[in-house]
Amino acid sequence: MSMILVSCAAAYLLGSIPNGLWLGKALWDTDLREHGSHNIGATNAWRTLGKIPGIIIFLLDFLKGFLSVYLAYAWVGDPIAMVLAAIFAIVGHSASIFLRFQGGKGVATGLGAISMLMPQVTVIVFLVWLVIVRLTGYVSLGSIVGAALVPLLAWSFDSPKAYIVFGTLAAMLIIIRHKANISRLMQGTESKIKSGHR
Repeated sequence: MSMILVSCAAAYLLGSIPNGLWLGKALWDTDLREHGSHNIGATNAWRTLGKIPGIIIFLLDFLKGFLSVYLAYAWVGDPIAMVLAAIFAIVGHSASIFLRFQGGKGVATGLGAISMLMPQVTVIVFLVWLVIVRLTGYVSLGSIVGAALVPLLAWSFDSPKAYIVFGTLAAMLIIIRHKANISRLMQGTESKIKSGHR
């Protein structure tokens, strides 16, 4: 039990690391909270700072989820512990202790966590996300659809029940975090992906 608690705490702290904010300030002299969507995630970094910064921040946020679940696997090795670590990593990204419990939407971190739990599901979700973004230009739409697919794909691949429950909870959290985006999509005012440079 003690190691489960340790892995959850480690996952929350890893998830809390605001890569977009810290790197934006340190390397590009830009506070992402003051530009674009004011989000610290990869999409706003892509729009505000350019493609390379956006990709770097995406990969680092992805690693937060991946490493959180990997540590739970290494320290505990139990599926429940791995799922809890995945949840705490996403919560950490969305409610960072370093940002007064504010944060990003959890998409990249969630994808990283899922990649450790369900690699096949991750590949499909990423490809669906990529196709939607390339066809429509809406990252938010790809993220929402991808999140909704996770529990369905987990069930179709006969994943452990704990993973299906996690997929459902993660999807709900990510979709809720996109509430404003959903409203803008319905109104036709959502911004399309476009890289910029400051």
